[in-house]
Amino acid sequence: MSVTIHDVAKAAGVSAATVSKVLNASSTISDETAVRVRGVMKELGYQPNARARSFAMKATKNILFLMKMGVNAAYERPHMFEILSGATSALDARGYTLTLKPATLADAPAFIETAATQKLADGILLHASVFSKKAAQCIEKTGIAHLVIGQPNFPCKICWMDTDNNLSGSIAARHLMERGYKRIAMIGGKPDDMISWSRLHGAREAFEEAGVAVDAARVKQGDSTPQSAGRMTRQLLKPEPRPDAILCANNIIALGCLQTLRGVKLSVPQDVAVMTFDSHPFASLVDPPLTVVDINMFDMGFQAGRFVLDKVRKPKLLVQVHTTLPELVVREST
Repeated sequence: MSVTIHDVAKAAGVSAATVSKVLNASSTISDETAVRVRGVMKELGYQPNARARSFAMKATKNILFLMKMGVNAAYERPHMFEILSGATSALDARGYTLTLKPATLADAPAFIETAATQKLADGILLHASVFSKKAAQCIEKTGIAHLVIGQPNFPCKICWMDTDNNLSGSIAARHLMERGYKRIAMIGGKPDDMISWSRLHGAREAFEEAGVAVDAARVKQGDSTPQSAGRMTRQLLKPEPRPDAILCANNIIALGCLQTLRGVKLSVPQDVAVMTFDSHPFASLVDPPLTVVDINMFDMGFQAGRFVLDKVRKPKLLVQVHTTLPELVVREST
């Protein structure tokens, strides 16, 4: 005979209603009680009927994650998989699943509306790269629980969470100045790459506040590819005196920069220091290992997962916040 919810309640010394609340991740149940009840469930081999429970609650127990996919996604956006792991961990702890949905700026709004009207999920997480004004309008129209990972590049009343990329830039600038570098150059992604822009903007502000001039000719923007980074690095090396440090907005740019410096027989950091952001995918593997300002992306994903469930329970909840503080990791490149 199968174990029932009443068997679990009796063994745990609580009511059947309390067991039900634990199953539904209710915020009214203490962590201590939830852990005890789940332990009893495991001991007794209790298997709740997920379909029946979801039908009764009019809930799917599912959260959708919308992000860009495609060829080389893991190479170009490795931080996304740390975010996914963190979000999955937070959701799993509360009995939810995470479904990954490839999306683009163009098709994300239609999918948001479909997900809400057809009850495909209780909430959605969206990466900022697929978030637009039209997507914001769809979220407001449908009222679906949501969180955008990454600060939108336009004012809106949508919930978002991000790391403070301006602060990351200022931390990088302070490190370079403390090491004595004065002729600073910077390489970033395209002008519409808000992460790149914010990092370099924060660095420039910190340099200016300290009285260290950054010549406009030493700030380059282009594609976040090794090839584009190589071209920009060569441009930076032409005027004399050459930079004594190059700050790269991401790992892929830093890889192209390093390859180019090696190709023209310049040593890092003896001739030119190189610094970047995030430890993935190359920073600790290249020669020399790169000094970075790093972000715990797993933690960001975990916080995002917890928040979207809070939003499911409290639809009027609004958050627009920078979270997960950046950390300086000093290696051989500076």
